[in-house]
Parts: sequence; C-alpha cells; structure tokens
Amino acid sequence: MPTLQEQFGPIDIYLFDQLLRGRITPGMRIFDAGCGSGRNLVYFLREGYDVFGVDADPRAIDLVRTLGPAGNFRVEALDQMSFPDAFADVVLSSAVLHFARDDDQFRAMLAGTWRVLKPGGFFFCRLASTIGMEDRMRRIEGRRFLLPDGSQRYLVDEALLLQLTGELGGSLADPLKTTVVQSQRCMTTWAVWKNR
Repeated sequence: MPTLQEQFGPIDIYLFDQLLRGRITPGMRIFDAGCGSGRNLVYFLREGYDVFGVDADPRAIDLVRTLGPAGNFRVEALDQMSFPDAFADVVLSSAVLHFARDDDQFRAMLAGTWRVLKPGGFFFCRLASTIGMEDRMRRIEGRRFLLPDGSQRYLVDEALLLQLTGELGGSLADPLKTTVVQSQRCMTTWAVWKNR
C-alpha cells in the first residue's frame, strides 16, 4: 500500500483539504496557473485527471513535463496565456500572485488566471497577505511590502479579496482562511466558485 507521500506527492495541505471535501473530482480538467515543477499535480496526473499548466520558468516546465503529457505544460506568463477562455473546471494558483510587481500586474495576472476557468468552476488560490500581521509588514510602495522573513511581496488584505471576488463575478466557497507562519509571513487561502 502506498504511503500518503507516494500517493499525493508534496501537495499543498490546503489543496488536499479541497480534495477531501469533494470539490475536485475525477473527470475535471485541472489547470495550474504558475505550476512550478508540478508539486501540486502528482496526484491528479497519477489519477488520470486532464492536467494543464503554465509557468514563466522554463526549467520548472521542463521538470513538470516529465510528470505528464509534455504538450499540456507551457512556458507562459499568466497575463499572456495561450489557453482558451473557460478551459478548465478547476484553476489552481498556489503561491504565485504575491510575486506581482504592482497593482496593474497583479490584476493582469489574476484576470489571466480567472479567464481560463469555466463558469461554475472552482478557483483555489493561496497567496501572501497582511491578514493577522498588519502591524508587522513594512510598506515599500503601494501593496509591495517587506515581510519580517526578509522577502518582498505584493500583499492583499481581506477587503481587497472580498472586493475582487465580487468584481470577478465569483462567490466564496469558504470564508477566507489565513495561516500566520511564526510571525514571519501570512498565507491566505482564497477559494471561489465562478458564478455561471
């Protein structure tokens, strides 16, 4: 019998939660926007899901192509993806959007990611935020902050995520959930249904 690690790979625990809750089921087309080397895709590929993804890093795409159909993974920026509109049942965006330079790039990355999701589809996003540590982040400019862990990120907050959910024509699948990582950074889970 395979271990959990062998069966699911290094999947994000919060994505694993969505699997357990039945929001991602066999037969769905999965699209990973910013897939990296495919850490969240091992289970889906092994179980025969139709899996696609993009990443701006050619080395990461070379690695993920060894896991599944090479033609399903492309070196592309999120705001310039060549995949069609309403392409996927589920779109994953794990630790990607907080690398935006500014508001314009963030909104362009988000719009590109949302565009490939079918009406009625499920958007799973994990991104850095100020939620829970507002007084520990040092603003650089706009929504760019210096975090206590020394990294610089584009940070969202609750008000912005709720505003964006409405602007996108979505509805929250869960309340926003934030993990504070030992006073170093905050990671928020934003799970949204795309309204029909």
